[in-house]
Amino acid sequence: MYERSQQLFEASLRVIPGGVNSPVRAFRAVGGTPVFIREGKGAWLVDADGNRYVDYVGSWGPMILGHAHPEVLADVVAVAARGLSFGAPTELELEMAELITTSLPSVEQVRLVSSGTEAVMSALRLARGFTGRSLIVKFEGCYHGHSDFLLVKAGSGALTFGNPTSAGVPAELTSKTLVLDYNDPQQAEDAFRRFGPEIAAVVLEPVAGNMNFVRPSQAFVETLRRLCTEHGSVLIFDEVMTGYRVGPRGAQGVLGIRPDLTTLGKVIGGGLPVGAFGGRRDIMARLAPLGPVYQAGTLSGNPVAVTAGLATLKRVLAPGFFDRLAATTVAVTEGLVREARVAGVPFSAASLGGMFGIFFRPSAPSTFAEVMASDKEAFNRFFHAMLRRGVYLAPSAFEAGFVSAAHGPAEIEATLAAAREAFAESRSA
Repeated sequence: MYERSQQLFEASLRVIPGGVNSPVRAFRAVGGTPVFIREGKGAWLVDADGNRYVDYVGSWGPMILGHAHPEVLADVVAVAARGLSFGAPTELELEMAELITTSLPSVEQVRLVSSGTEAVMSALRLARGFTGRSLIVKFEGCYHGHSDFLLVKAGSGALTFGNPTSAGVPAELTSKTLVLDYNDPQQAEDAFRRFGPEIAAVVLEPVAGNMNFVRPSQAFVETLRRLCTEHGSVLIFDEVMTGYRVGPRGAQGVLGIRPDLTTLGKVIGGGLPVGAFGGRRDIMARLAPLGPVYQAGTLSGNPVAVTAGLATLKRVLAPGFFDRLAATTVAVTEGLVREARVAGVPFSAASLGGMFGIFFRPSAPSTFAEVMASDKEAFNRFFHAMLRRGVYLAPSAFEAGFVSAAHGPAEIEATLAAAREAFAESRSA
């Protein structure tokens, strides 16, 4: 069934570390050999062996319209024919900046970059330069890219500084990162009481997607907004995943919270490498060439990538788009919960817009600890059972899933039919 994928993976192991160019793709979390994808169209993927799958990864979020959207492709081909990169300003960059600043009221100015990691790294440097402080607050279970000072886990107790989670990251760098518990407003209060004058920024996934899908409580985000305002710290919403994925104004629109800076990626590139960071005009004015905070990028605002993003965003921001997308996502998650209940399998799900999480536990988690208490082995069995039946889920129990506008009744029916058998198989294992 996966003979060609197996051959390709074995060949890749000889020339690519781990055989993959991003760790989660290696299937280490779930076991087995990763499937190599040959093509995608709409809500479907085809692997190197010709197997077809309903796709709930969506390139980890960007493919909100589905794969190979014909109008997006047409725009990209037309722009590519005029040149792939110039290293000079283009009108397309202006159009993207105007679209973002119009649709996200908190973003008064924006700068384009090439990835979400770069966006968050740059936003944190800017926050430090703006405040003249060095301490960063993040939350366990949230991922903000692979910058050195963000590859940290919580210390040995509350209000201790983070420990490196990657070799090659010096402890002295993570000594400036304080790791707190997600959805714990009292711990945030305690941290600001102790370290407030030193805190440059709080960076938050406003809906977590890198410990699977976890929504914040309103009290949690409102507390963070108040504390940052009172102490002169910069509140950064990392909306690389949630921006234009959970709603037309991102998670900040859903939550009714106005961050000082916002980072974006994934959907704004439509499948090509684009990131962005932006926010208050007085903060953005500290960036070079206006101010002393340096940031630059050879391919920032690449015309082909920006075109893919613009073509995607114009359709995503059309009236009614998110109503339809959310309804599809709910149909998938509620259907999965129903099939699990029939099979007698402890299972829960949660969603917002076109983003969702599934958990082998009785109720959807609200904290990192609850996520970690889910039955990971049950998920792994379910993942492979679904893969064999033509449904491609994220190959980790700790990653969110994504639905696209191309998912429809046929895809939902195929998914639930596969789940019915997979839950039965999981129960009997």
